[in-house]
Amino acid sequence: MKNELVALARSLGFSDARIATADNPRHAAEFRQWLADGCHGGMEWLARNADRRTQPDLVQPGARSVIALSLPYFQGGPPSAIARYAWGDDYHELIEQKLRALDEWLRARGGTQRCYVDTGPVLERDFAADAGIGWHGKSTMLLNRTGTWFFLAEILTTLEFPPDEPATNHCGSCTRCITACPTGAITAPHHLDARLCISYLTIEHHGPIPEALRPLFGGRIYGCDACLEACPWNRFAATSSEMAFAARDYVHDWKLRDFLALDDEAFRTLFRKSPIKRIKRARFLRNVCVALGNVGTPDDLPALLNAVQDADPLIAEHARWAIREIAKKNSLSEPS
Repeated sequence: MKNELVALARSLGFSDARIATADNPRHAAEFRQWLADGCHGGMEWLARNADRRTQPDLVQPGARSVIALSLPYFQGGPPSAIARYAWGDDYHELIEQKLRALDEWLRARGGTQRCYVDTGPVLERDFAADAGIGWHGKSTMLLNRTGTWFFLAEILTTLEFPPDEPATNHCGSCTRCITACPTGAITAPHHLDARLCISYLTIEHHGPIPEALRPLFGGRIYGCDACLEACPWNRFAATSSEMAFAARDYVHDWKLRDFLALDDEAFRTLFRKSPIKRIKRARFLRNVCVALGNVGTPDDLPALLNAVQDADPLIAEHARWAIREIAKKNSLSEPS
């Protein structure tokens, strides 16, 4: 039955499907300490669900196995201001459809399941590592011999399958991911302080970006791939066959200032079925203003001056900061 399950998963587009025992995650204690240290920032749901995240039987009573799945998303091409995982359609919706097909197959064989893709109280990287999908990189990302560009999903099931062997670690003495982090968010091997992480700050953080960190963002406006791009294993990454992840036009063709012209309706239309839509217009344009403050030119000032008039104070404040930065770098009087 396990061979049939793996074959079905591969037919649905998953690159790997492996099994871990539904025991308590091996890094449960470290996770709780990470929360106690406040490294989760404003992601309070992580703390609220701490018990469930560290005890699978609270999520799915009677769980015997965890089916760990991976799906590549790498599309090749140069980096952009947007993290690669968000270049195309929202991976949640696409992968959830595939999980429903697996759930139906398992139910037909007597199983009861909980299926998640980055949405449930599961320490997914622990189970994926135990199942042999990959190993824990020093960046805290999971990686394997094909690199780092893959999504994870998991199914907690009451059915029992023979577990697979865990992956062995092949990072060796390499610390390129740590060195590459623009903000020093990887404070030690296998330890990330989300409060410093550009991905957290551009996506999960709701308020103003701390001014001391803004200059470190470079031109990034949604997420950060710095630690992933630095990983030597990515030289073996193959382009994903899932065309839903292909880059939309705005990923490479739009100027940063073009995004400032988006009103709410235009924002929703542009990012329909994109993961970017979840942060909504104000946070996204906040990020755009920070990026323009770092890499913008005087040609961007008219768009930023318009943004200063935006009704949302989050956008207006970051636009004012960007104007000051561009004026200072170009020895200009600050426009008003």
